[in-house]
Amino acid sequence: MLIALIKTMRPRQWTKNGFVFFALVFDKQLFNAVPFVRTLAGFALFCLISSAVYIFNDLADIESDRQHPDKKNRPLPSGQLSQSVAWVAGLALVALSVPLGWMLSRDFGIVLGVYFLLNVAYSRGLKHVPILDVLIVAMGFVLRVHAGTTLIHVERFSPWLYMVTSLGALYLGFGKRRSEMALLADGAGSHRKVLDGYTIPLLDQYITIVSAATILAYSLYTFSAPNLPANHSMMLTLPFMAYIIFRYLFIIQTTHHAGAPDEVLLTDRPMQIAIALFGLAVLAVFYLS
Repeated sequence: MLIALIKTMRPRQWTKNGFVFFALVFDKQLFNAVPFVRTLAGFALFCLISSAVYIFNDLADIESDRQHPDKKNRPLPSGQLSQSVAWVAGLALVALSVPLGWMLSRDFGIVLGVYFLLNVAYSRGLKHVPILDVLIVAMGFVLRVHAGTTLIHVERFSPWLYMVTSLGALYLGFGKRRSEMALLADGAGSHRKVLDGYTIPLLDQYITIVSAATILAYSLYTFSAPNLPANHSMMLTLPFMAYIIFRYLFIIQTTHHAGAPDEVLLTDRPMQIAIALFGLAVLAVFYLS
């Protein structure tokens, strides 16, 4: 039962909560002890609240997941985890994370509450509305970035990073929808109702728009943010960003294994190398130049 509960909490997807560290890294405070510890604590609390969201989402989708070729093996639809235990665990995670988040920072506690309520609305019906479903997922990433700014005193955090995060999240979201449609084929709508509102050509157009806009927005950030080196060395990170976007597009178009970005991150070695090199390049520009 405990193992089934941990699987339902989706610890593999906690990588998404790494966006909480954006403010710390891009405001040049990564090696300051107090901001680092506060951000690390915020990351842990975001992992708890996001796990609560996954539990309640699985509870809401339990019947449709039983008809899905992969999701039917999850603990709740397969019967490995009882619904009563899942309800208690989800409520306990919310009751623990939000008050602790408020104690860490009032604004951070508010962000956690908004994130949870937004995802409850998503699970209760908004996930069935085409376009809006992906916009809400993207909003979750923006809230993670904003949460990081509430934990420390930021001085030079560029608003362009909110734009890059929004567009990048939309890109991943539409890519996930496309992968689901390719995997489920004609039965896509029966597994996820919102897929009836999409077509693969339409999603390809969305992906083209947001991927190009993501690269453009990040390019503008690399020479317009106030805390970057005057020699514009941040532009040297652009090839890594472009490769990450193109690699994910390659996976979407050539395989059916891009259903969840976290799965790509944990399984695709070229993507892992590209993300690692991008991170090292950013750190080198900020902290060594």
